Amino acid sequence: MTQFSLKTDSLAYSLHGAAQAIVAVREGTALPQALARIFAHYDATPQARGAIQDLSYLSMRKLGVADGLLSLLANKPPQPAVLHGLLTCALCLLLDNTNPAYDDFTVVNQAVEAAAADPEMGHAKGVVNAILRRFLRERATLLPQAEKTPAGTWNYPTWWIDRLKGAYPDQWQAILQAGNAPPPLTLRVNRRKNTVAAYLQTLTAQGVGARQVGPDAVRLDKPTPVAQIPGFADGLVSVQDAAAQMAAPLLDVHDGMVVLDACAAPGGKTGHLLECADIDLIALDHDPKRLRRIEENLQRLQLTATLKAGDALGDRTDAGWWDDKQFDRILADVPCTASGIVRRHPDIRWLRRKTDTAQLTTLSSQILDNLWQMLKPNGKLLLVTCSLWPQESEDQAAAFAQRNQALRLPAPGQLLPTASAEADHDGLFYALFQKIGP
Repeated sequence: MTQFSLKTDSLAYSLHGAAQAIVAVREGTALPQALARIFAHYDATPQARGAIQDLSYLSMRKLGVADGLLSLLANKPPQPAVLHGLLTCALCLLLDNTNPAYDDFTVVNQAVEAAAADPEMGHAKGVVNAILRRFLRERATLLPQAEKTPAGTWNYPTWWIDRLKGAYPDQWQAILQAGNAPPPLTLRVNRRKNTVAAYLQTLTAQGVGARQVGPDAVRLDKPTPVAQIPGFADGLVSVQDAAAQMAAPLLDVHDGMVVLDACAAPGGKTGHLLECADIDLIALDHDPKRLRRIEENLQRLQLTATLKAGDALGDRTDAGWWDDKQFDRILADVPCTASGIVRRHPDIRWLRRKTDTAQLTTLSSQILDNLWQMLKPNGKLLLVTCSLWPQESEDQAAAFAQRNQALRLPAPGQLLPTASAEADHDGLFYALFQKIGP
C-alpha cells in the first residue's frame, strides 16, 4: 500500500483510506483487520485514523443503497477496485443527512483529489467528478430507484432480510433499524473499586452526561475515546454492551469456585466474572494473540486469571490445557454468525453467507458437548451467542439439553437488539443449564 501526496488532515486522505477498507471487506476481510492493515501502512495521525474508521463504518451501514446508486450511475462496476471503493465511500458520505460533516461540494472535490493522487485512479478523476455531480443533480429520482430493492432499502443482503422476516415476522423491521444505528458507548463499573452511583457522580462532576442502564452498566450520552473516559485507565470501568453484562450474574459465581471461560477473548466477560467473586478462573482461547488482549485488560483491572491457549474442542489427551479437574461453572460464549451485533460490526452482514449458520451451529454443538464433560455434578454451564438465528440459539439450546439430559434453568433466552431511550443493547442469547448426576 503506497503513501500518496495527500494532507493527513484532509477529507481526501480519509476517503482514500476508507476506500481501501471497503475493498478489503469486499474481498472477505473483517473491517477491524482491514483497518489495522491500513493503519500499519498509512502515516496517519490519531485524528486521521479516527476519520478513516468513521467513514469505513458509515459505508458499511449504507453499502446496499450505495451499490444500488452506482449501478444506476455507471454502466459497469468501476475499476480498479479502489475506484469502486472511493465512489462508494463518497456516495455514503453524501447520503449521510443525519449529521453531515461536510457540504456536498467539499465531498466531491476531495473525492476527486483522492483519485488524482493515486496512480491507480488518476486517469479516472473526471469519472469521479461526473458520477458524484450527476448524483447530486438527480438525487431526487436516483435515490428512490436505488431503494426499490430490499438491499437498497435496508442496507442488508436480501437473504439476511428474508431470514429475519421468517424468524421474527413482527419485529424484523425494528431489528434492521436497530442494526443500522450507531451503537452507544456502554461501560461496566468495576464493583470491586466503585459503585454505579459514585461513578455517575464522577461523570457529572466532569461534565459527562450518562445514565444507568443495568446493575453495573452506565451508558454515556455521547461516545468518548477510551483514553478520555474518566477512570478507564485505572480500571474503574470497562467498555461492555449492556446485554453482554448479563452473563456474569447469570453464571452465579461464588468465592472459591473453579470457573472456565471457554471462548474468552477479548475478555470482557472474563473481567466481569472476576469482579463478581474471588474465583479460580481459566480463560481459554485458541488464539495466543487474543489472549494477550485479555491479559492487558486484566492488568488494567488489577485482576488475575490463568490464561490458556487451546481449543474448546480439545481435551487432556490432545490439547494439553485441561488437567482433568472438573469446573463449578463454565461460560460457553460459542462461535456464531454474530448476527446480533451488526450495529457494532456492520461489515458482518456483508461478510456472512447463508451457509455459515449451519456450519457454526455444528461446531458449537460439538464444543458444548465437550465442555459438558468438564462440568462438575450440580455445576452450571451458560450458553451465550451473539446470534439472532434460532438455529444457533434456541434450537441449539433445546437440542443440547435433550442430548445431555441437562436441566434448563431460567435465563433471558433471545434478546433482540434495540436502540431506544428505554433499552439500548445488542442481540444476544442466553441459556443456562445445570448438570444433574455424575
